[in-house]
Amino acid sequence: MIKAIFVAPKNRSLQLSIEAVKVDAGKGIVGDRNYAKRYEAGLNITFVEYEEIEAFNTNFGQNIALSDTRRNIVTQGVRLNQLVGKEFSIGEVRFYGVEMCEPCSALGRSLANGTLTAPQVVKAWLNRGGLRANVLTTGILKIGMSLVR
Repeated sequence: MIKAIFVAPKNRSLQLSIEAVKVDAGKGIVGDRNYAKRYEAGLNITFVEYEEIEAFNTNFGQNIALSDTRRNIVTQGVRLNQLVGKEFSIGEVRFYGVEMCEPCSALGRSLANGTLTAPQVVKAWLNRGGLRANVLTTGILKIGMSLVR
């Protein structure tokens, strides 16, 4: 299920929480910083598991918000790593899971604080950072919609 949807209109701008979003095949999320700008596979849209955000907060005594991972779609009840190399849908929209969305140094720096260094943050998110996917069909995504394989 979609728990939250975020877009950032420009690079390094704050993630904006929205209830629904249009996605275009091969281009990504309308209004997002990466819309139609990336031509590499897997950069149309990113997903992260709500359960991994909660586990990070619990395991490391943190309190990051759902938007702090800078992923577009926060899911709940879905094992995203299992979708690498597979097609899946949310409503009428089809996706292809390209690769795991492994943490980068920018995520490490943004979540680092007095109790966690940037390398510790990156290590904590290895194999837990979510999924990069391609948008295969145009449509609308809304909070509460279910993901189906």
